[in-house]
Amino acid sequence: MAGHGDLLHVVTADEISERRRTFGRLLVWGSLGLMVMTFAALGLAQSGVIELDFKDWRPALYAYLFWATCLGIAQVVLHGEQGKRSLFILPATLFVVAMVIFPLIFALGIAFSNWNLSSLEGRSFNGFDNLRQMWGDPFYWNALKNMLYYTAAILVEYAIAFGLALILASNIRGRRFFRVAFLLPLMLSPVAVSWMIGKSMMETRFGPIARFARWLGWDRPSFFGDPEIARATIMMMDAWTYIPFMLIMILAGLQAIPREIQEASRVDGASAWRGFWEVTFPLMLPVSITAILIRVIFKLKLADIIINVTSGGPGGATDSVTSFIFREYRDRSNVGYGTLLAIVYLVLIVVAITAFMKLVNRWMNPKYLHG
Repeated sequence: MAGHGDLLHVVTADEISERRRTFGRLLVWGSLGLMVMTFAALGLAQSGVIELDFKDWRPALYAYLFWATCLGIAQVVLHGEQGKRSLFILPATLFVVAMVIFPLIFALGIAFSNWNLSSLEGRSFNGFDNLRQMWGDPFYWNALKNMLYYTAAILVEYAIAFGLALILASNIRGRRFFRVAFLLPLMLSPVAVSWMIGKSMMETRFGPIARFARWLGWDRPSFFGDPEIARATIMMMDAWTYIPFMLIMILAGLQAIPREIQEASRVDGASAWRGFWEVTFPLMLPVSITAILIRVIFKLKLADIIINVTSGGPGGATDSVTSFIFREYRDRSNVGYGTLLAIVYLVLIVVAITAFMKLVNRWMNPKYLHG
């Protein structure tokens, strides 16, 4: 037995009869067909094509649970012992489908419909009307343009975070105190930051920052009256909140670099700048890319500060796509159009992040992995 390895954990293929395979396939496809017909019937009923007595989508839930149960049973029927292994993964997969895929499909149905909560007519299919409205909506395209500015500001945030991380990684006095102090903004919610700084400290008449601006010579300080100043102020408030997040990731990466590598560069006669640019920075690229990518994801969801401080003003100058969609839901109750904007924005995010990752892999692999 020793020469045959550990047979205890080896799962051999079962002898599955053709009749058993046929039953397993019928179980899967029959339950799937029942679920599809249930969803189709409910969809037609919601559209007013047919009349059903069902008041909600509860039959669809029952049909999905029935299909999921049949799918689990069929795995054992079709594959025997090997099929039992898939039962450990199947519940998580079905949960993701139920929580992500189905809502997206339902959202697509809403996106191509006219559904305003303030209207008494209810929801009705309107084809590509929402898409044409989006194409001619200057406020939505302005919000997309603002997101380019907000996202480009991440490079400045990254440079500041890297500089602070280098300082905190060195042997300075009070290093532990400064590490805690720099992390304090991250402990505050964006809503608290927007009210504490945007609504209080930057208040035009009595805010301490406004008073300091008047002391410097700014007669009538208005941080949110001018479009460019308002956009820059939103950027600074958001950066103050999330630079500590990048800081802590970069600091962890710096502390993980072996001291022997940095000492070897100094022994070879490299200056501090050359050692950073040719040794430290290349070694920090994986951590840097990860920190920037996660920060981009956070930035693309920017809404809290804008909604609480400016509500997108003045004239949509500070609007992000997320805040614009939020106001489309809250102020105009336009569920159909708002859902279409959200889906288009989701597609743009997926495409942009995928392209970014491919460019990063193409840039890093030949230079640092194969060179």
